[in-house]
Amino acid sequence: MYPKLVTYLCFMLMQQLRAFGYALNGIGLFFWKERHAKIHAIAALFISTLSFYLHITSSEWLWVLLCITLVIVTEMINTAIERLCNKLTTELDSDIKIIKDVSAGFVLISSLFSLAVAAIIFSRYLL
Repeated sequence: MYPKLVTYLCFMLMQQLRAFGYALNGIGLFFWKERHAKIHAIAALFISTLSFYLHITSSEWLWVLLCITLVIVTEMINTAIERLCNKLTTELDSDIKIIKDVSAGFVLISSLFSLAVAAIIFSRYLL
């Protein structure tokens, strides 16, 4: 009984590690292939460097990290949706256009939120 349990747990662990590898591969492909991902990565690096330089507080760091994560995740969702829509049809389709536009709206809303948070946090340091 005991060896079967160990074998089962090892199998489950290997499955989880494989799934983790797929996720890391997806993140890597996103930053490697997508132009907007590179732009967001540069913006995140810039804002992180500025944050270090200005010695922002821990709570401000939490907001900065939340915004960076939110923008990158919404861009990843947008990319996945757009690629899926492009696989479904290459013809003009009003429903696909709405789906893609709403998906792009995710990124715009998260970017505007992040801009507002940045203005609130950095205005006291830069003005």
